[in-house]
Amino acid sequence: MKKAFYILSLSILFISCSDFQKALKSDDIAEKYKMGTELFDAGKYNKAFKLLDQILASYRGKPQAEKLTYMHAMCSYKLGDYYIASYHFDKFTDIYPDSEKAEEAAFLSAKGYYFNSPVYSKEQKETVEAIEKLQLFINAYPNSEYLSEANTIVKELDFKLEKKAFEIAKQYDQIRDYKASIKSFNNFLLEFPGTSLRGEAMYYRLDAAYNLAVLSVDYLKQERLNEAIGYYNTFKKVYPNSEMMEDATLKYQQLQQELNTITTKS
Repeated sequence: MKKAFYILSLSILFISCSDFQKALKSDDIAEKYKMGTELFDAGKYNKAFKLLDQILASYRGKPQAEKLTYMHAMCSYKLGDYYIASYHFDKFTDIYPDSEKAEEAAFLSAKGYYFNSPVYSKEQKETVEAIEKLQLFINAYPNSEYLSEANTIVKELDFKLEKKAFEIAKQYDQIRDYKASIKSFNNFLLEFPGTSLRGEAMYYRLDAAYNLAVLSVDYLKQERLNEAIGYYNTFKKVYPNSEMMEDATLKYQQLQQELNTITTKS
């Protein structure tokens, strides 16, 4: 098998540029299909794609269409054109749901969305789409050989959404919009209860509540001091050994001191 592949690869190397250009300009779709398949098998995806793209419509409904559609999508995937690859893999699974390549096509379509997912600081539309596509794949193929990789990717994408929400809430704290920060951290903790950022989120929620309380006008101060102390107590209960506990305790002591002052005046 290896020897045959090696011989095939060597033969492709000897396909001259003029032969490829001749096939590219030819009206002979059978010749384009033959050379495109040979180039695909040899990993020459750029040239293969150019030939296969020309004849894709001509083979619609013919016996070769399934293989051609798969190769065409795979060329886009191998070339890193994941938007186009996902589109064509989706078409492949719609047209050939019983194909032996359907499972792989469904996975690579979803993985294409994953590759288009941007860094967490940007808009996460593609990330949400990728999670949805991967979840559909997992549901459709619960015993797939790709299941472990699919689950790993979903976890990575989920964390990206968590990081995005966490950083937004933290940014509100940094620009001193403490009410928005507290609200955002509360929403974050509700939306991502199992997040690895839970401890940090609870600390920064306390930090925002502390700042809101100590800088508050008198008629709102007592209520906000009590709220901040409540956040401290929750943080201490859940993360008593946190590396941020020392700073949290200093904040708590000042909150308690200001609350005692207000109580004494009353």
